[in-house]
Amino acid sequence: MTERPPKERGKKQSADGEFRPVSARKVPRFAGVSTFLRVPTHDDPGDVDVMICGAPFDGGTTFRPGARFGPRAVRAASALSRGYNPSADLDLFDHLRCADGGDIACVPMSIERSLAAIQARVAQIAEAKALPVLVGGDHTITLGALRALAKQHGPLGLIHFDAHSDTFGPAWDVDIHHGTVFRNALTEGLLRPQDVIQIGIRGPFTSANDLDFARKHGLRIVMIDEIKRTPDAVAALIGAFGARGKCYVSFDMDGVDPAYAPGTGTPVPGGMTSYEALFLLRQLVGASIVGADVVEISPDHDPSGNTALLAATVLTEILSAVAKSRRAT
Repeated sequence: MTERPPKERGKKQSADGEFRPVSARKVPRFAGVSTFLRVPTHDDPGDVDVMICGAPFDGGTTFRPGARFGPRAVRAASALSRGYNPSADLDLFDHLRCADGGDIACVPMSIERSLAAIQARVAQIAEAKALPVLVGGDHTITLGALRALAKQHGPLGLIHFDAHSDTFGPAWDVDIHHGTVFRNALTEGLLRPQDVIQIGIRGPFTSANDLDFARKHGLRIVMIDEIKRTPDAVAALIGAFGARGKCYVSFDMDGVDPAYAPGTGTPVPGGMTSYEALFLLRQLVGASIVGADVVEISPDHDPSGNTALLAATVLTEILSAVAKSRRAT
């Protein structure tokens, strides 16, 4: 068997063509097979810089199901995505070879088997030196990704956008669900607690002690009022946490106000506007991101399609930050 030469980072061409969206002048945006950001489908992470995979699992949802259909909706909404980001002043596809790696084979009635499948796929991508990015799926999927990446990199920092801390206790005696992800990640030693920031957290809460676990472990919690009153200070804080070593970025769509993103499993009024969310994501430039996800897209609860469209935009914003960071180095 002939050994393949190592890939050249940032190179646009490959044996399979360009790992970037096909020109809309050649194939109209409403035509062709839907993929994340309109990039080619490809299975081998060794050929690319970024591999985006769907994780269609919502078996950890405690309220409204439907996030299993999130990856399909984001692919369809991605028809409106474009590569050039004026805030970053770059076309992300000039700097990152991106591919749609398909969906991870999740088992709808088994959290354990689904997390194992996610962990295995993320490990494969990371071992090939590509960046694993997941589109969910409920927030439970993040635990599988963190297990894989912490095994390779050691405990990670976390930049987490959400309405909820997800450090809560078991529900109905079930320990792992979308509200316990980061409590389990902390107790498993997957995260560096002092390097975890949670952005957009808000009430109402079930009880006054809902955030006690997070605060006891030293997580930096940015309540929504802090974003509304001092957005520039929060932006600087994100930049500071991004400089603290290898980190994971997790964006729960319910961090955004349901006026902008109603299609989530647990919507909470009073959240970030879509602009505030994108502005804060732009502060990820310079962060050492080793993995990311966008989760809790439930398209059946949003006939307008706005939630999936914003999720696709969040995806491009994260990748633009990665591209700009690599260009700087």
